[in-house]
Amino acid sequence: MKIDAHHHFWNYDPVRHDWINDSMTVLKRDFLPAEFKTELDSCAIDGCVAVQADQSLKETEFLLNLANENDFIKGIVGWVDLQAPNVEDTLSTFSQNNLLKGLRHVVQAEAQGFMLTKNFNKGIEALTKSNLTYDILIYPKHLEDAIALVNEHPNQQFVIDHMAKPLIKEHVFVPWETLMRKMAEAPNVYCKVSGLITEANWHNWKAEDITPFIDIVFDAFGINRVMFGSDWPVCKLAGSFTTTVVLMQEYLKNFSEVDKAKFWGENAIDFYSLVE
Repeated sequence: MKIDAHHHFWNYDPVRHDWINDSMTVLKRDFLPAEFKTELDSCAIDGCVAVQADQSLKETEFLLNLANENDFIKGIVGWVDLQAPNVEDTLSTFSQNNLLKGLRHVVQAEAQGFMLTKNFNKGIEALTKSNLTYDILIYPKHLEDAIALVNEHPNQQFVIDHMAKPLIKEHVFVPWETLMRKMAEAPNVYCKVSGLITEANWHNWKAEDITPFIDIVFDAFGINRVMFGSDWPVCKLAGSFTTTVVLMQEYLKNFSEVDKAKFWGENAIDFYSLVE
């Protein structure tokens, strides 16, 4: 089974989705399962993991409802306030739905040091007890904190979203490469090869701009801990769903069928405990 391990749904609201600025007009509309199913079918991808785009419990409920109604949505990564005193109770309620596979917080919007706070770490401890994964959404400047976080919680399963958003457009590898290699030393961390075309020059990128960064991640994490994500519909800023698939099909063309199967689905199924 082939899986898109990272994409979003939303009913567009200019207040709730205020991160969609005036340069992102293409995203200022609803994006829902019927449209996305057409995209998946066009590239022979069987299922997906929907990831939160809004930090609210309503968002988690919204995604769970969509997953309940659409069997190609194999799991969701929602949001819960991990710093709240009642986080264990909230997780207990939501984790009764086995379509909830993990949580994410938009740490890229937080100051450095956020992941080191006592309350956030208590939340991660509660997440571990609930047997849920955690998606790390950060910029390279947050990587040192993220490394400390994953080392503090060796029994928690983590995945780095969008390869920690390297500076592809600027062709900057330092210190991102060194820190990603250090991150990969933690066996409880996977990495999503996702969201890359939007880190490049939106209107003038080519595969050769991106593949050196992918090379580093594949070398550091190995074929067993990398997975595909389209980052639809955000990918529309620099291409299309098909663009993201073709980029990785070309990259993997000389890989064995066994290794291709791991990247396109098996690793995501393993990490998120998806039911085929």
